Amino acid sequence: MKKILVSIILYFFLNANSFSHLQHYSEVNYLEYDLFRNNDLIGSHNYEFTRNNGNLTVKSVVNFKITKLGIDLYKYYAESTENYKNNVFNSFNSKTIQNKKNKYVKINLNTEKNKLYINGSSYKGDGDIDFMVGTWWNHEIVSAKAQISAISGRIIEQKVEFLGKKQIELNGKNYEALHFKFLSSDETLPDNKKLNTDIWYDAKTMIWLKARFVKQGNWEYRLKKLN
Repeated sequence: MKKILVSIILYFFLNANSFSHLQHYSEVNYLEYDLFRNNDLIGSHNYEFTRNNGNLTVKSVVNFKITKLGIDLYKYYAESTENYKNNVFNSFNSKTIQNKKNKYVKINLNTEKNKLYINGSSYKGDGDIDFMVGTWWNHEIVSAKAQISAISGRIIEQKVEFLGKKQIELNGKNYEALHFKFLSSDETLPDNKKLNTDIWYDAKTMIWLKARFVKQGNWEYRLKKLN
């Protein structure tokens, strides 16, 4: 019975929100997240939303470093720009510096083929038009068959489990959140390539609230600021 109820809730979540597409974020101008590793604040991730004549541009900056005894062990910086025209994805570009190693992604909508063309440091080729860039802010990613790495362009086929509604607290504010589990569909992938991430979205606004995953430590994104 519990599985049936969860399936019903997930069905209405996906269908109700896919109808309105990006309109849930029509009044969002800025999102900022604190990034924690093993409960230590190590950096931030922010999004700026700009609108012009029905077009939406989302610019993102991620910046963090891991230090020990005053020595920088790992540094990461990434910038990206995501473009939508009339609520439809049009392009994505990102540049990442990962411990002095450069990575990139360029994704464009090919209207003639009705495909995405991906030019990334890990993958070059076509992608299904329904694949989504793994930038997390857009709740429609829960219904995508696969996500595209925002760092390298790698296509990650996924399965998503809805784990129900949860009460969570962030910066002294309580939220009723929808909890999703993202997993790789391909079980043969090595562990360091598998998707295994928990994501929480606000049940009322669909704003991304929190993310958690394990990769050489316990990582968490937590919403800090919303304008």
